[in-house]
Amino acid sequence: MARTKTAATAPSGASAKTSRNGRLSNAERSAYFARREAAKVLRLVLRGDARRRAVGSIKSLVYSPSVKNKKATYALVCQTLKHLSIIKQVLDSASILNSKWKRQEELVYILTYDILFGQEISLVGDAEKFLMLHKGAIQSALARLLVRNKVKSIEDLMALYQTPDVPKPRYVRVNTLKMDVDSAVLELGKQFVVQKDDLVPDLLILPPGCDLHVHPLIVNGCVFLQGKASSMVAAALAPKPGWKVLDACSAPGNKTVHLAALMKGKGKIVACELNKERVRRLKDTIKLSGAANIEVLHGDFLNLDPKDPAYSEVHAILLDPSCSGSGTAAERLDHLLPSHASGHAADPTEMERLNKLSAFQKKALRHALSFPAVERVVYSTCSIHQVENEDVIKSVLPIAMSFGFQLATPFPQWNCRGLPVFEGSEHLLRTDPVEDKEGFFIALFVKGNIIDRSKNPTMPSSYNSTDNIFCQLGNQKNVRA
Repeated sequence: MARTKTAATAPSGASAKTSRNGRLSNAERSAYFARREAAKVLRLVLRGDARRRAVGSIKSLVYSPSVKNKKATYALVCQTLKHLSIIKQVLDSASILNSKWKRQEELVYILTYDILFGQEISLVGDAEKFLMLHKGAIQSALARLLVRNKVKSIEDLMALYQTPDVPKPRYVRVNTLKMDVDSAVLELGKQFVVQKDDLVPDLLILPPGCDLHVHPLIVNGCVFLQGKASSMVAAALAPKPGWKVLDACSAPGNKTVHLAALMKGKGKIVACELNKERVRRLKDTIKLSGAANIEVLHGDFLNLDPKDPAYSEVHAILLDPSCSGSGTAAERLDHLLPSHASGHAADPTEMERLNKLSAFQKKALRHALSFPAVERVVYSTCSIHQVENEDVIKSVLPIAMSFGFQLATPFPQWNCRGLPVFEGSEHLLRTDPVEDKEGFFIALFVKGNIIDRSKNPTMPSSYNSTDNIFCQLGNQKNVRA
């Protein structure tokens, strides 16, 4: 990252200079606030990781409207996380933190990263002054850590802890409420090589590593940073303009505003979200999109009464419930988190967590299928685990059929289908975490007679079982949990 390069070229012992009148220079002021913004994001990330319930991904938290210095904050958070194991060991060995600073440990982590690996910090805050006072002890602790690990350089020490980043194309979805696809291609094409996706009509493909977070089209909501698999979910539901649609677990809202675009801003979307912090992010996303047909409901989807007249005309439901997130670990930068470094997948409590998630997912799906006027329901997860995917569908399928639903086949041209654990699993859709760089799961329930393929394009005219078996075998080692 740019920050690492800066650290490599900054002269040792150099410090930021204050202006001659004693006030903070612009560089000092910017660094001061970036560190504190980074500390707030880091606190949310670490607490969510400890509880196994993230408020949002690192990227989504950094690039929320409340964060001003996005680029510097993102670099600080990522670099601190990459070095976090070392930073913790150094601070523990130095034994300099009292209870006051332990309560501000995220800021301490950020500043310690800067002292050891980043740019020299100036004495512009109490935390900065405290840590610079103990700079010698911190550096001595790092030297002892090098000796203990029998390495000669910081680079060798980092090699013991770091996981390589996963290269992946940059996908962006054009918000057709504000801009047409061809105009977006033309504008983005001024800086990047742009391709249209062959599956999702409003999705564009750019080279890996493209930094678009401050691009005008992103800032004004004409284009959204959204992965291919995530963009397939709303497209699979295929709501019609004028419909009433319920998005059961909406935040952060990318799929919600995609629904609004597919509906051409007509009809109504009720976006449910239980978590107060995530409601704020949902509202920010909706505002950015310009969608005017979305009503945010701060509450529990499970408490909605299907017999309530307010929901008597709901035509479609998108259910993307809480899940393990195991399919988007690379995209969310989970390899930087403490739980990943400690190998939490092998933790005996992880299976218990997956079973609890699965129980909730089954309950939510049964509830979605019980709304009387609903014609289409999409169930999706960003998980690779069978217990959250095929097992949920298999359990709920008898109830779905009693309500008149059958499984349809979203994107029949997509080869990677469900694991063959029950009859009809070929209708389910998976994306491969290796080949597609993310592991998603989509199931589409359609009410009524869906056998007539000429009238329902979601049904495949043929099914390539050989391709599907290849996909299943490729995923098998990951999904049995």
